Amino acid sequence: MTAMSDATDYTCALADGPWQHEYVPANGSRFHVATAGPVRTHGDTQPLVLLLHGFPQTWWAWRRQLATLSDAGLRVAAMDVRGVGASDKPPSGYDVPTRTRDVAGVVRSLGHDRAIVVGAGTGGVLAWAMAAMQPGVTAGVAALSAPHPLRLHVPGRRLLTPAARRYLALTQVPGLPERRLVDGDAVDAVLRTGAARPLPDDVVDRYHQGMRIPFVARSSVEALRWLTRSSLRPDGRRYLAALRRRVDVPVLQVHGGRDGFLRRATADVDGAALARDFRFEVVEDAGHYLAEEAPDAVDAVLLEWLSRVARA
Repeated sequence: MTAMSDATDYTCALADGPWQHEYVPANGSRFHVATAGPVRTHGDTQPLVLLLHGFPQTWWAWRRQLATLSDAGLRVAAMDVRGVGASDKPPSGYDVPTRTRDVAGVVRSLGHDRAIVVGAGTGGVLAWAMAAMQPGVTAGVAALSAPHPLRLHVPGRRLLTPAARRYLALTQVPGLPERRLVDGDAVDAVLRTGAARPLPDDVVDRYHQGMRIPFVARSSVEALRWLTRSSLRPDGRRYLAALRRRVDVPVLQVHGGRDGFLRRATADVDGAALARDFRFEVVEDAGHYLAEEAPDAVDAVLLEWLSRVARA
């Protein structure tokens, strides 16, 4: 077992590949993004495709899609969200409204007016929220393993599995989940529970190393705590009220048929009701971490959907 004092340097998050690492300012902080594809030229109105990872991952969850989408001629950026990887880790700001301002600022700092926001898991919650809270910069939403956030606030048994409810309850205990993420096997346990089959050991190890970067575990758990408590807080109630607005941009929702955290039965209810242009797909033999468990299926559905939305 590794001591919490034996921390990992943030450079462990900077894997090499067919992308470039950039640091951009947004909302008072600095964010790391991995970018690929043709750089925007004068007169080009095609939106950026911005990829948002979930918990307990980093931008690296999108390594396959960075290559595939950029090869298709799209400008793509995978972002380390606030508090994760090589992005800044301020002591506050882990509520969804603040983090949507982070995302909007990153889009503009990368030289784009609008982005199609693609998010997975908790990153998918942010993608949905972008349509409601940052409509001026949001050209489309693709949410993987992420029902519309209003669905998260119905009675838990209707959407969340027992494993998800247990882990969210654990996050309310001060200090304990952070220690388990850094010193214990919590990263492995979360990934193993959500996935249909175990992810490779080297993938799990990379995410565990990322969680050992100073302040990442605390930041990651704070974001989960805010989601769990949001309906009890004034800022959370304002956030939920904003989510009830109609979604006027195209939406793609993709769900794993064997998701260990989110039940399939009602996952599309609120999205279908609120989104004017809504498409729902199920990858039957995959779990919660779709981009890594079923990259071919995710690539195919994203490319087909983006071929219409990105060039609309």
